[in-house]
Amino acid sequence: MSARFLLAIDQGTSSSRAVIYDHSANVVCGAQQEFPQHFPQPGWVEHDPEEIWDSVRAVVRQALQKAGATATDISAIGITNQRETTLVWDRETGQCVHNAIVWQDRRTASMCEALQADGAESLVSKKTGLRLDPYFSATKIAWILDMVPGAREQAERGKLAFGTVDCFLLWRLTGGHVHATDATNASRTMLFNIHRQEWDDELLKLFNVPRELLPSVRDCAADFGAATDATLAVVAPVLGMAGDQQAALIGQAGFDYGMTKSTFGTGCFVIANTTDKALTSNHQLLTTIASRLDGKVNYGLEGSVFVAGSAMQWLRDELGIIDAAPQSEEIAKATGVVDDVYVVPAFAGLGAPYWDPHARGGIFGLTRGSGRDQIITATLQSVAFQTRDLIDAMADDGIAPSIIRVDGGMVANNWFLQFLADILDIPVERPENVESTVLGAAYLAGYYSGVFASLEHIAQQWRSDVVFEPAMKSDQRDRLLAGWNVAVAQVRGNKF
Repeated sequence: MSARFLLAIDQGTSSSRAVIYDHSANVVCGAQQEFPQHFPQPGWVEHDPEEIWDSVRAVVRQALQKAGATATDISAIGITNQRETTLVWDRETGQCVHNAIVWQDRRTASMCEALQADGAESLVSKKTGLRLDPYFSATKIAWILDMVPGAREQAERGKLAFGTVDCFLLWRLTGGHVHATDATNASRTMLFNIHRQEWDDELLKLFNVPRELLPSVRDCAADFGAATDATLAVVAPVLGMAGDQQAALIGQAGFDYGMTKSTFGTGCFVIANTTDKALTSNHQLLTTIASRLDGKVNYGLEGSVFVAGSAMQWLRDELGIIDAAPQSEEIAKATGVVDDVYVVPAFAGLGAPYWDPHARGGIFGLTRGSGRDQIITATLQSVAFQTRDLIDAMADDGIAPSIIRVDGGMVANNWFLQFLADILDIPVERPENVESTVLGAAYLAGYYSGVFASLEHIAQQWRSDVVFEPAMKSDQRDRLLAGWNVAVAQVRGNKF
């Protein structure tokens, strides 16, 4: 193979990133760019599709320039993306008919509640493994079709296309020639039957979504077509695609039963690999597709926390009490564990295991002596508490990890990881390369192209950096968790 590099695109909730790897999965260089978030109403979250696209083009070109790479140097492209975020565009012009509705958006909560009242929850759960919740794509699609004048009629005539962000990027990258997604992203739409591996007519009818909108569904490592020179300054095949959390599990080499990872990005997402077993949770965790490779489906049990790293952005951007997220580590070190102030960052409701779209954030236990440093530290702690909620639910469902691998932007914070190990009461392992999501996209592209001969070959690339062992006494842990549970009950009990 004459090409030297793999190009991985990671289109996230708050930024886009491009990383170039050599054929041993070593990072050559990368580029990252934030893009704006739009909040038109309380509980609504949108992205401008053109701002997403412009940021992706910019980081790809920057990465290529840094690497001194030309079109012939890229052997394959992998894409990973923020999941569930919903776009609908015109097939002729490629222009979206509305802003992207982001996974955090709660505008369709009443629609979901009406369907629940009609008894649709069990049908949705049985076929998709998901909760009937505005988090997922189906009700977002219906909202766009119903609220944008003429959109439903155009959709029924086959003039419009739906896609999650991966699908939208692929359409743009291939000049509108390929309308496809992968099984992991399809599994997050609430329209895809994860057992039959197909779009489900009964679900399409339930959500009033025309089949003409939908992309084809392929394996995570497959031929998705070729990016064109006009869009990215490269001509290379797109050979890998997966939603960000599944890509992170692949990047963490989580190929065996029970292997568990937690990604701390905008949100926090814990996935345990359950291989060919589609486990049903008793605690409202999600049964999802962890990967589909060579036609073989691997399932996962997943818990989702809507606000993790974005809580640190809130401290920076809305409260203005830190200048940058890394400051929180030194502040927490100096402050120590806070046991009298609790922050519950339910800015967009609560995810698993509560699934309460109406909950709103709160700060509890404030006294005249409470200050900036306690609030910052308590916000860090809230992410660990939410992770503990997920791990407890998984354990009761039959998956109790003895160690958890972590990745994402927050894991550079050693204080946070030690507190996480203390609260989980299991070791927390950080890899040398903490950008597991984008690495997983590169692995998928390399797997299909033959750069990596097998999953075992990929697993051999994984390297541990440090393991944080739990050191907190059980009585202190129990007190902290009891206080957290009281705070969560408060935000769920007060509806605004």
